Amino acid sequence: MTPGNITIEEMPLDSPKLKEFVSLPWELYRNDPCWTPPLHADLLGNRLLGINGILTSKHPYHRNAEVTHFLARKDDKPVGRISAAINREYNNFHKTQIGSFGFFETINDYNVAKLLLDKAREWIEKRGMSVMRGPGEYSNATHERQGILIDGFEYPPTVELTHNPPFYGQFMDKYGLTKAMDYYAYNIEMTDKVLNRAVSFSKKLSRKVSSDITTRPINLKNLKSEVALIVDIYNQAWSRNWGFLPLTNEDANVIADSLAIIADADIIYFAYAGEKPIAVMGNIPDPFYAFRPRWKWYGDSDLVRLLRLLAIRKKIPDVRSMFFGIVPEYQGAGVPTLLVLDVAAGIRKKNYKRMEASLLLEINSKIINFVEIFGGTPYKKWRIYDLPLK
Repeated sequence: MTPGNITIEEMPLDSPKLKEFVSLPWELYRNDPCWTPPLHADLLGNRLLGINGILTSKHPYHRNAEVTHFLARKDDKPVGRISAAINREYNNFHKTQIGSFGFFETINDYNVAKLLLDKAREWIEKRGMSVMRGPGEYSNATHERQGILIDGFEYPPTVELTHNPPFYGQFMDKYGLTKAMDYYAYNIEMTDKVLNRAVSFSKKLSRKVSSDITTRPINLKNLKSEVALIVDIYNQAWSRNWGFLPLTNEDANVIADSLAIIADADIIYFAYAGEKPIAVMGNIPDPFYAFRPRWKWYGDSDLVRLLRLLAIRKKIPDVRSMFFGIVPEYQGAGVPTLLVLDVAAGIRKKNYKRMEASLLLEINSKIINFVEIFGGTPYKKWRIYDLPLK
């Protein structure tokens, strides 16, 4: 028995008890109007939907990783959770010895948070790691849900991003974790004034772009091959970024499946130099706008939330700019201005009201300056933490 009648139970991958692990946040955030979770299927899988949840051994993440999960109970009631993971693929790529903690949730009780962090730390130390990093999902590669929100609590998250109460960051600091990296979200209101300024500015700069460079929208009829192209550009463009891990073909298939129901060809564009794909600017209508719990008598099951998305997907006002990359040899060639012209036309055509550019690394001054030029203002910040181990 631990202090305050708190017990910690370990749950391995595929344990049926992981349903409790997944359900806990639904109790913790019942009074938070901003909180928006992913579908249960994203975590536990769904045969009908053909989804292999990340908390199941069928998910490709587990080919090169070792993971476990801990659930805290106080007087037998679930009050907190955490995962611990070793992502061997990430460590091999970066030549590091990092163990990760993730899926972190807790009531406002530091004793619970400390016991959970202790368990993750002990598990990671036993496997010879030199640093504990988190939070993420399992780890902190750039394409994972990750980070503790430390600014912008009054705004709901967009798709694939996290939300939490302010005391999470306070608990991290108290435990002795220190900042490894911050990510930002920028808000851009899609007013006529902003769009006109973006178009005018881009037209001026685009005159200097080589006539050999052309653009085209994504072809949603060949979504899997198009997403494979996005992944190829991403792996080239982001290779030097902090936290980068190359996406695989299996990752591409997962992304394609998630985009199938929501992607809008008017706001996802590729750039080519002759026949060579060199850049992509990918924006999607925010499905979290439909997925936010309504707390009604009919519940918020995956089916209910998916039906809501199908009913309102053409009326979603918010867009998240999720993937923007230019292969290294064409960075600085003015390619973004051409893509901005296309995307701005799509936004005006579909009458989107707001765009969020995220997650932007705090050290990526080029992309931050680019977003600010087009009217972006910072409104959210997430933090990744490190703890050196013995």
